[in-house]
Amino acid sequence: MFEKINPHTAIPERPATSEGNFYASEKTKIGPGMNERIQKLRKLSFETEPSLSIERALHETSFYSESFGKYAVPVMRAMNFLDHCKKKTIYIGEGELIVGERGPKPKCVPTFPELTCHSVKDFNVLNSREMQRYTISREDIERYATEVIPFWQGKTQRERIFSHVPKEWKAAYEAGLFTEFMEQRAPGHTALDGKIYRKGMLDFKREIAANLTALDYINDPEATDKADEWKAMNISCDAVILFAERHAEMAENLSNIENDPRRADELRKIAQVCRWVPAHAPRNFWEAIQMYWFVHLGTITELNGWDAMNPGHFDQHLAPFYYKEIAEGSLTRDEAKELLSCFWIKVNNHPAPPKVGITARESGTYNDFTNINIGGVKYDGTDGTSEVSYIMLEIIEELHVLQPGNSVHISAKTPDKFLNAATQVIRQGHGYPSVFNPDIYILELLRQGKSLQDAREGGCSGCIEVGAFGKEAYLLTGYLNVPKILEVTLNNGIDPVTGKKVGIRTGDPRNFKSYPELYAAYLKQLQYIVNQKIQVSNYIDRMFAKYAPAPFLSVVIDDCISKGRDYYDSGPRYNTSYIQCCGLGTVTDSLAALKKHVFEDQTFTMDRVLNAVLKNFEGEEYLRQTIMNRTPFFGNDDDYADEIAVKVYNDLVRTIDGKPNIKPGGKYHLNMLSTTCHVYFGKVMGATPNGRLAGKSISDGTSPSHGADTHGPSAVIKSMTKFDHVKSGGTLLNQRFLPSLLRKEEDIRKLGQLIRSYFTLGGHHIQFNIVDTATLLAAQACPEDYKDLLVRMAGYSDYFNDMNADLQQEVIERTENDTF
Repeated sequence: MFEKINPHTAIPERPATSEGNFYASEKTKIGPGMNERIQKLRKLSFETEPSLSIERALHETSFYSESFGKYAVPVMRAMNFLDHCKKKTIYIGEGELIVGERGPKPKCVPTFPELTCHSVKDFNVLNSREMQRYTISREDIERYATEVIPFWQGKTQRERIFSHVPKEWKAAYEAGLFTEFMEQRAPGHTALDGKIYRKGMLDFKREIAANLTALDYINDPEATDKADEWKAMNISCDAVILFAERHAEMAENLSNIENDPRRADELRKIAQVCRWVPAHAPRNFWEAIQMYWFVHLGTITELNGWDAMNPGHFDQHLAPFYYKEIAEGSLTRDEAKELLSCFWIKVNNHPAPPKVGITARESGTYNDFTNINIGGVKYDGTDGTSEVSYIMLEIIEELHVLQPGNSVHISAKTPDKFLNAATQVIRQGHGYPSVFNPDIYILELLRQGKSLQDAREGGCSGCIEVGAFGKEAYLLTGYLNVPKILEVTLNNGIDPVTGKKVGIRTGDPRNFKSYPELYAAYLKQLQYIVNQKIQVSNYIDRMFAKYAPAPFLSVVIDDCISKGRDYYDSGPRYNTSYIQCCGLGTVTDSLAALKKHVFEDQTFTMDRVLNAVLKNFEGEEYLRQTIMNRTPFFGNDDDYADEIAVKVYNDLVRTIDGKPNIKPGGKYHLNMLSTTCHVYFGKVMGATPNGRLAGKSISDGTSPSHGADTHGPSAVIKSMTKFDHVKSGGTLLNQRFLPSLLRKEEDIRKLGQLIRSYFTLGGHHIQFNIVDTATLLAAQACPEDYKDLLVRMAGYSDYFNDMNADLQQEVIERTENDTF
C-alpha cells in the first residue's frame, strides 16, 4: 500500500552470487548438491528452459478421430491414456536413478486440447512473452494448427463452459470479482495416502475384477455406469504398468551399450525396479520412491489437473522402508539421500502446464505446487518425524530448487529438534519450507465431517488448503476478490473501472446514515456474487464428471473402486469444493477507514472519500495521509480493526461454508489463499478507502495490507488469531524478516518460539521471506547476480527474476521486520 520503500540497510545483506543468506563461501565447480551426480542433474534442471510438446495432443487427436463415439466416455479416456503410454517418447537421462517424464524430455510440457485447445496466437504469446515463457518450434505450431485445432474446435471443456455461463456471471468474471480455475485446467489439488506402498496396480486390478464379477444388472440401476468406470480403471492400471515396462526395456538396452560398468549396473537396477513397480507394491526405499513417481506421472499425464498430484506425508510413507533397509545393511543414509535428491530434481523438471489470459494472471508461475508434507502426526496421533524428515530438510537446503514445494508440520508433539532444523533452513531465505499446524487443521477437517484417522492422515496439498489425503476430492474453484465486492457496493452495483453493471443495486452509500447500513449493503453484494460463482462452478463440476473423467486417479483414491464412480463424479469418500477468498487486510482496512472517518469522527463525508477514491486521490493527499496514518489497521493487535476483520471473516464463512455442491454430501468451504491473484485483483480495481492506489496489489491471503502492520510480528499473530481458523480450510500468513535478525542460534530459537506461539494461539499456517529490501532491489538491478534468489510469493516460492515487475514490487512492499 505504501509506495515509498525505505530499506533498513543500503547494502544488500545477501552477497551477490551467493546461494543463500548463510551458506559457506566455498562452492563446488558444478553447483549445489551432495555429490557430482546430484550437482550435474541439478545444474541441468536449473538451466533447462521450459518448452512445449505437442506429442500428447497429436496422439490424442489421432485416437479420438478414429474412436470418438465408439466407447463409453470413461473407457474412451482410459483407452486414450493407454494409447499415449504405448507411443510416448521415453527418456532416461545421464546419471538419473529415478526415471520418467510427462513429456519427451525434462521441462517439456504437453498440452491438453480436450480441456483448452490453444490457438496459434496462444503459442506465439507463450513462445515470446518475457515471463513464464515456453519455447515451441514454428514447425510444431504449424502442425498443431493443421492437425489438432480443427478436430477440437467446439469440443473442448473451455468452450462448453463459456457457451453456458449467464451474462451476469460473465460480467462479474470479466470485472475480476472472481476467477474460475477450471476454465483451462481440470480440477486438482489431490494428495495421496499410503495405499500405493502396500498395493501395486495388479492388486488394484484384482479389486476391480471382483467388483465387476459381483455386478447386479437386475437390481442396481447404476450397474452399466459402474461397469464402464471399472473397465476404464482396469485399462488405466495397464497403461501405467506398460509405461514402467517401457522404461525397464530402455534401461536394459542402455545398459548393454554403456561403457561405464558402474552406470551399467545402475541401469540394470533401474530396469529391475521398473519391472516390479508399479505392477507390485514396493519392497524397498528405491522402489517406493519410483512407485510414487510413476503414479504421479500417470495422474498428470492422464489429465491436466489444476496443480500437480502430491505424495502427502512422503517422509512417513518412506520411513518404514528406510529403517528396514538400514537395519539390514542394504541401504546407507547417503544412498537414501541421493535417491531422494534425484526425486527432488525430477519434480523440478516438471513445470506447470502453460496458462494464458486471466488464468495466467491469477497464477503466474512455473511452479506446479507439488507439496511435500514433512513431520506432523501419524494416523494414531503420535509424532510423525523420522530420520527421513531430517534428510529431506538437508536436501531442501542443499538444492534450493523451485520444486517440489515443501512444508513442515509442527504439532504440540513435534520435537523442538525438528523445529530447529526447519528454522535453520528457513533462515537461508528460499521461502521453503512453509509451516503448518496439524493440531488446528485436524480440527478443521473434523469440523468438515472427516473421521479422526482420516483427518490425521490429511494435510496440505498445494498452497495452504487442507484435505484428507488419498480419500478426498477437494477442488479449488477459483478466487474471490473480496475488496472488489466492497468497491462495487460503494458504487451501487457498478464497476467503477469499466463503468459496467456487475453487481446488484444496494443503494447509494452517500445516503447511508450509519456504518451498519453500509456493511449490510456489502453483505448483500457478497451473497449475490458468491451465488453467481457457485452456480457456474457446479455446472463446470458436472461437465468434468460427464466428459473428462480421470479413471487412473480414481484407482488411487479411496472409495472410487468400491463405489464404481469416478474421482470427478462423487467417487471419493469426501467431496469438497473450495472458494479462495483474497484481500482480508484490504477490505478490513477500507471498512475501518470508512467507519472511523466518515461515520464516527465525521472527519470526511462519504461523498468526499468516494470522489477521492474515484480520482485515485489526486488532489486529496491530505485525506489519503490522514486515513493511512490515523486509522486502526489490521495486523497491529488493535481491537478496532481486528473486530472488523473477524466479522468480515465470519460473514465469508456464513456465506460460503456448507453450501451444497453437485455431489451427494459434498459441500463448499472457504480458504484464504491468493497465489498471485491478489496482484491481478489489484490491477482490476481502482483506489480503495484505506489509501491504496489504483492498480496496486490487494493484501494476500489473511496477511495485513502492505506496510500496514507497524507493531511487529507478535502483534500480527495476535490479530490473526482473533478469528477462528478452524472455520476455514486454510489461512495464509506471510512475514518478512531481515537476514541479520537470524544470524545467531538464539535468534533461530526465537523464530521457532514465534511459530510455537502462533500455533498455540490457533494459527493454521505461516511462511517467511528472509530477505532484505536492499537485496531485492539489487536483484532487480543486476538479475544475473541473483539467479538463485527464491522468494515466497503466496503458497509457493518462485525465482525472483522469473516474476514480473508487479509481483516483484508486491514482495518488496511487504513489511520488513527487524525485530520479533
